[in-house]
Order: sequence, then C-alpha cells, then structure tokens
Amino acid sequence: MTPFDASAPLVCDGGLATELEARGHDLTDALWSARLLLDAPGEIVAAHRAFFEAGAAVATTASYQASLDGFARRGLGRAEFAALLHRSVTLARQAAAEAPGEGRHRFVAASVGPYGAALADGAEYRGRYGLTARQLRDWHRPRLDILAEAAPDVLALETVPDVDEAEALVDAVAGLGVPAWLTYSIAGEHTRAGQPLTEAFAVAADSPDVVAIGVNCCAPDDVSGALAHAAAVTDKPLIVYPNSGENWDAARRRWWGPSLFTPERARRWFAEGASVVGGCCRVSPADIAGLADIADVNDTADTAPGAG
Repeated sequence: MTPFDASAPLVCDGGLATELEARGHDLTDALWSARLLLDAPGEIVAAHRAFFEAGAAVATTASYQASLDGFARRGLGRAEFAALLHRSVTLARQAAAEAPGEGRHRFVAASVGPYGAALADGAEYRGRYGLTARQLRDWHRPRLDILAEAAPDVLALETVPDVDEAEALVDAVAGLGVPAWLTYSIAGEHTRAGQPLTEAFAVAADSPDVVAIGVNCCAPDDVSGALAHAAAVTDKPLIVYPNSGENWDAARRRWWGPSLFTPERARRWFAEGASVVGGCCRVSPADIAGLADIADVNDTADTAPGAG
C-alpha cells in the first residue's frame, strides 16, 4: 500500500537538500545531497527526522541525484552504488522509526530524479537531452531495479521536465512490483520542455504502475492550474510539492524575494483535489509544520500502513 491509500490527505516532507544545507553541509558537489550517503549518512537521518517531527508522513530519499555514472566518477563500482541506494531507503526508515509519534504511520518514497539531474548542469529544468525514449529507459532502469529491491513504499519519479522522459520512466517501472508517482517540473501550464500539461499527465493515466501524478519543484502559483489539468485527464490521486517561490540569483548565488509557500495555499490545494501536499526547494521543517497544522490533515493512524 502507498500514502495514496490513506482516507485523509497527507503531508509530505520539504526540501531535503535545504535542510542539509541548513545543517551546514556544502552541496555544490555534482552528487548534491547523494554525496552524504557516502560521507555523512547520520546527517541524512537527522534531516529526515526533522521533517517527520514537523508532521510529515512521507520522506523522499537522498537518491535524487544518485546515478551509476556519477558514483563511478568517484571510483565506486555497481555493487557499491547499489549499497548506497539501498542505504538511502534504510536511512529514511530509520528516521521514521526514531521520530516521536506513536501510532503515526510514515512512508518512504525512493527519489528518482531525471536524467538531467545526473548531469549537474541544470538540464533537468530544460529536458530535451537529445536521447531517445529507449536510451532514457535503459539509463533509468538499473537504478530503478536497485531501489525497488530496497522495498520503499513508493518510487518518486520526480522533477521530470518533459513528456519523452516521462514515457521512458513509465515504461521503466512496469513490472517492478513497487508503485510509483510521477511529478513534473513545470512553468505555467506547460512542462519545462514546453509540452501542454494535459498531454503530460495523460502519459501515466492508464499505467497500473503509476498510482499518482502531479507536480514538484515549481512555483506555488502554478499548482492550482496543474491540479485542474491533471484532474481533467485522470482520476488517479494527485500530489503536489512546489518550491517556496523565492527566486535564485545565479550571478550572486543567493535566493531573494519572499516565500509564497503558506498553509493557506496548501489548504486550497487540498480542496482542489490534492491527496498529498509537501514542499521542494527552500521548504523547511518549519514550513511543513505549518502544513501539518491545518485541519489535522496528517491524522491517519488508523487508515494507513506504517513505514517504521
């Protein structure tokens, strides 16, 4: 069973990298937060635990930017890479077990970032890599196999920038035996690669392996429109976890502007049909605590299976 089987809406975690940076870690490395699977696994547990303590019911693992290619450049072979991916799930399970809240059920979503994330050059916000759907499927499938072996509650196919990669991912998760969600990174009413959202969401509408669809790593202002487009093409549960809404100044390497991520907006997203709401970049445990406070949306102790 998955978070989407709960009878009440659930709160997901926020930006894992944001929390790790707040704890003093430099994540400018090409492996981003995945580096800490090797260097500081205890810090990943602490970050997950902070979100669980804030009221999240779902943790997304530190595997978003983990790839066989990336770890190979660090001198690690396939067996070592597989062990680190398994560790990402184990660490989230550990945090779920350690966080207070007897009777509260928690879930682990194994993060599967797009091909562009492994390039570490911002390509996940553009898509259109010049690869065929078959090539993308063949690239994704090995780590999906490994993560499925680790038995998370769900595979989080996230920050997907275009329809071609979504089709490859839907194909790649077929037959793995672990359900998946599919979330796009969007700009307005289109994917980052420019395709209409109705076309994008329709990719997974008939897939028995993809149990929920939605958006992540986008502006809060874009969420309501995305929910409407998703509901128009599927009756699958919907999940949204946008960024804070602050702006990144690449030249000065700093964030600016106010956060637009508020409990009031989250309340509206739930009302508009979202089953799970959380946050992505720049969304902290304090922000997640604000979500968890609204209408006791995380009170599902008697309706969902536990993750730890």
